[in-house]
Amino acid sequence: MTPKDWATIPLRYVSKLNPSVSLEEFNESDMITFLPMDRIKSGFFIPNMETYSKYTPSYNVFAEGDILLAKVTPCFENGNIAISKNLVGGKGFGTSEIFVIRPTAIDRKFLFYYLQSSSFKQDGEASMTGAGGLKRVSPELLRQHHLPRPSSETQRLIADYLDRETARIDELVSEKQKMLALLEEKRVALVSRVVIRGLDPGAALKTSNQDWLGAIPTHWKEQRAKGLFREVDRRTDTGEETLLSLRMGKGLVRHNDVSKKFLKASDVIGFKKIEPGQMVINRMRAASGLIAVASEPGLVSPDYAVFDVLNNELSIEYFLELFKTSLLQAVFRSSSKGLGTGEQGFLRLYTDAFLSLHFPYPPIEEQQAIVTFIEQERSHIRHMEGLLLRSVFLAKERRVALITAAVTGQIPPEEMLG
Repeated sequence: MTPKDWATIPLRYVSKLNPSVSLEEFNESDMITFLPMDRIKSGFFIPNMETYSKYTPSYNVFAEGDILLAKVTPCFENGNIAISKNLVGGKGFGTSEIFVIRPTAIDRKFLFYYLQSSSFKQDGEASMTGAGGLKRVSPELLRQHHLPRPSSETQRLIADYLDRETARIDELVSEKQKMLALLEEKRVALVSRVVIRGLDPGAALKTSNQDWLGAIPTHWKEQRAKGLFREVDRRTDTGEETLLSLRMGKGLVRHNDVSKKFLKASDVIGFKKIEPGQMVINRMRAASGLIAVASEPGLVSPDYAVFDVLNNELSIEYFLELFKTSLLQAVFRSSSKGLGTGEQGFLRLYTDAFLSLHFPYPPIEEQQAIVTFIEQERSHIRHMEGLLLRSVFLAKERRVALITAAVTGQIPPEEMLG
C-alpha cells in the first residue's frame, strides 16, 4: 500500500528500457569501459577497461547515468544493480545479462532504490523463465510493471534518506565481511603452523633437508612418501558401487547428487574402488587442495590416485591437513607435469612424483593430537563465522526492508528529515 496522494505509473512511462546507444565516436583499439557481471555488486559500479572492437556493439551498451540491473539468477536475487558512472567517453558495454534502464521522468536515485525493493524483486522473481541456473527475469515485466511515483520533492527526500541509511548498513556489512576474511586467514595460518611446527611453540627445532620446509621440531621425522604411502588400484567389474566425486570444500560426495551428468553402473565399469580411511587425490587439482579421505566405500574416477598409509604409526587425517596447506599445494604444483601451466593447464601430480617427495611428521600420538586440535579450532571458527554470516544476512534483510518501506511511503517524511 502507498499513500493516497502518490501516483502509480508503468515503468516504461518514466524510463527508457534498453535504449539504443551509438558508439560511432569510438575507433577500433580505443579504450572503453567494460562491465562484467562480477563488477556490479549491490549498488557499486567498479569500472574496468577493454579495447573497443567490431564485436563491442553485440554486447549490451549503456551511457553515463544508466541504471544497470542483473536479470539472471542468482544475480538478480542478490541485488546486482548499479548506476553507471565515470565511463570513458560517456559510454560503456557489458554482459548481455543486464537490463539497461534510463530514467526520463523520475528521480534516478529513487528508481535505483525502488528496483532493489521487495515489491519489485518479488514480481521479478515471479516472472522468471528458464531452467535451473539459467532463469531470467522476463523483459515483459519491465514493460508492464507499475511503480509508485510520489512528488519530485518526496522522491529526492527518499533517495537522500536511503543514501544515508544504506551507507550505514553497507559499512556494517563491510566490517562483518572483513572479520570473516580475518577468521579465514586465522584458520589457514593455524593449520599451516601446527602441521609443520606442532602444538608446542617452545619446541626445539632442527633444519630439515627440504628447502621448502624450513625448520621442524627436533623429535619429528622427515621421510620420503614412498615409505609412508602405498598406491591402491582396484577396479570394479560391475559398476554397482556408489560413485563418489571430489568437490572443493565438500570432499568426497556422491556423484549423482552433485552432477547434472547422471552415470549408470555400466558407465563406470573399470573405475577405482575405494574404502573408508583411504586418501583420494585428484591428480589434476592436487595443487588446489582437491584431496580427501574416504568415509564410505565406493568408486572414483580412474584419473584419481588412491593411497593407504603403510602402518598404524601414521594418521591419514594428519597428512590430509598437511597436504591441503598452501605450502604443500605449492610443492605439488612444482612437482606436477603435463601441458600448460596454472589452473588452466593439464598438469598432473603423477604417483612417482608424489612418492618421491619428503614429508615431516611427529609421533602418532602427536599426529592425532594435532588433528583433534585443528578440528576443535575449526569448529570454534565455524561457530563464529555462523554468527557473523547470520548478522550479515539480517543486515541485508534490514536494508531491503528499509528500502521497501521508504519507496512505498511507509516512513513518515519527518522521520526521513531527522
